[in-house]
Order: sequence, then C-alpha cells, then structure tokens
Amino acid sequence: MKYIFLFCSCLLASPFAPPAIGQVAPSPAQKRVKDDMLDAVTAFMTKLTPEQKKQATYPLNDEERFNWHFVPRERKGLPLKQMTKEQQSAAMAMLKTGLSQQGYDKVTSIMDNENVLRVIDNRPPNDTYRDPENYSFTIFGDPDDKNPWSWRIEGHHLSLHFLSQTGKVIAQTPTFFGTNPAILAFDSSMADKRMQNPRIVDLSQKGRQIMRQETDKAFTLLKSLSQDQLKQAIVNAVAYPEIMTSNKRKASMERMDGVKMADMKPDQRALFMDLLQAYLKNYHVTLAKQQLDKLKKTGLDELRFAWAGDLTPELGDGKGWYYRIHGPTILIEYDNTQTNANHIHTVVRDLTNDFGEDLLQEHYKNVTHGKP
Repeated sequence: MKYIFLFCSCLLASPFAPPAIGQVAPSPAQKRVKDDMLDAVTAFMTKLTPEQKKQATYPLNDEERFNWHFVPRERKGLPLKQMTKEQQSAAMAMLKTGLSQQGYDKVTSIMDNENVLRVIDNRPPNDTYRDPENYSFTIFGDPDDKNPWSWRIEGHHLSLHFLSQTGKVIAQTPTFFGTNPAILAFDSSMADKRMQNPRIVDLSQKGRQIMRQETDKAFTLLKSLSQDQLKQAIVNAVAYPEIMTSNKRKASMERMDGVKMADMKPDQRALFMDLLQAYLKNYHVTLAKQQLDKLKKTGLDELRFAWAGDLTPELGDGKGWYYRIHGPTILIEYDNTQTNANHIHTVVRDLTNDFGEDLLQEHYKNVTHGKP
C-alpha cells in the first residue's frame, strides 16, 4: 500500500525543544544521574507558586502514584499548559536527567503528535482534548538524597515514572510510549482538511515514524527465524487488540511463551539484543546499564520473543501485529492494531520492581522507625 505522507508545520517551532543544560563536573555515572535528577526536580519546584506546588506534589505513599494510564483523560499534577515558559523549561529539563537523547526526542515527538491528531479529528487550534501541553508533572514525597521520592510525567500516549532512594535512581518503570498515527498517511479523506487547514504542509520530514526502531528491528528478528522457531514464536494468528497488561498496577502473565534467546543462532541473538536495546536506550545511559545488568544476572538466555498477528510490516493495512519480550524480570509489549493498524502502543514493565515497590519494601524493613 502506497502512502503520501504529511507533517504538521506546527511541529517545527515546538515549545518543547531540548533545554540547554550546562556541563556536569566529572563524577561517577550513578552520582551524576542522582545529582542531575535531584537538582532538576528541586529547581523545578523552586519556580512554582505555593498553589502550583500544592497541585504538583503528593506524599510518596499516596495511591495516586499508581494511578497511571495512557489515554486522554483528566490527570492530577501540574500540566504544562498551566506553567510559565520558564517553568515549562524546568519541567522538561527533568526529563533529560532520566532519558537519553533518543528517549527525550521520542517524548517531545509524542507530545507534538497531539497537533497531528487535532487536524485528523477536525478540532480547533485551542482544543484541549488533543493538546501538546496537556502533559502533567507530579512529584511524590520530598526530594532529597536521604529518603525515597518519586516523580512522574503523564499524558496521552506517555507515562514515565522514576523513583530515587538514598541518592540512587532505583526504578524507571512502568514506561509507556505510544503514537497515533504511526505514519501520517495523506488520502482522500484528508484532502479537504488539508485545503481548509493551512497548518498541514508537505515537508521533507514526511513519513516520520516515532516508533520506527521498535517496528523495524522486530520484523528483522522475525524474518530471521526458521520455520521451527516461528512455530515457537507465534502465539496467536491474530494480534491482540491492546497490550495485554494494560494499565494494571502489577504486571503479570500466566506463562512465558515464544522462542528463547538460548535457542537462537548467534546472529539471531544479536538481532534480539538490538531490539531489546531499542527500548533500554530510551533511558539515561546509566539507567539503561542498570536494567541490562539486572537482565544479565537473571540470564539473557531466558528472554523470549513472542509474536501475534500479521507477518508483513505494512503500517495502516488494517491487519496489525503484536509482540513481546518476556523474561523473569522484564516484560516489554508492543501492539499495533488500532486505527486500521496505524496506531502503536509500547510498554516496559519491571516484573520485580515496577514503581520501585519491591525495593522500597526492602528499604523500610531495614530502616529503624522514625530514623533515616
């Protein structure tokens, strides 16, 4: 199926351009993440009014910390649209401390994609349902280098969670990235909208795919599998209509299905690792290494690759596909079925430490009541 792609001119002047961040003095990698994140969150909070601070902060043990979702809805916290430009810059600087440049670019692209949906849905420029500033920042607990605290950014197709304990970032999941459309296709149904809305232009960046790596690398691995391996990998002929764990507080799956990395040839193992890294490399390099080291301890050979749905990479053809990476400590899901199979959802779950719950429980067991 052939497409002529469009892009929104409003994306070129995004208010979410990467903020300039000064160089950090040389220090151990883990300390640098700790200092940068704590400094960025502290700087953000100092710029808030008392009313904004009250809106943006919750106790660490508040149930709101686990109230997450990736659909358009009313959210707690302080949204970008209620911030000054200076406050917005400080908020976006927080993201840079937990994400790589790849991850940060993905976040800002997801936000900008709300402008595309405004056009597709025929909504006015000031619409608040499809709104690139309708992303909320929330801080849980009192940020310092002694006690646990957490923060979150969330909005349509985006939910990121970080938890720091005694000066170390110990959790960065759940992590949800999504995109609709996966590719913006210009067809007869869009023709009138293009004529009526000057914000749509044909640019050199046409055909942008926010989730290109997650799609292309999965199909590369899939095509490398033998017939016997495919029998193990394919768990359903039809793709599931959504990621199976949805927005559950505790991610779980009854069994691990799919072809194991242990049963792959060296070149296939390399392709599997390349796909895995497409997700891990969204995080700051130190956090990505932490997650990979954890996977190595539990055994990379135990990771499984499972597939459901169509076997051809044709976005928007209506067939759709789903895959997952599943191991003892991690579950990564990718689903592309909605909106005529041109709408992608992805999630990374730490099966042993989502929201940092497991490590926090261990922490509190070892802390004398009333003392740090």
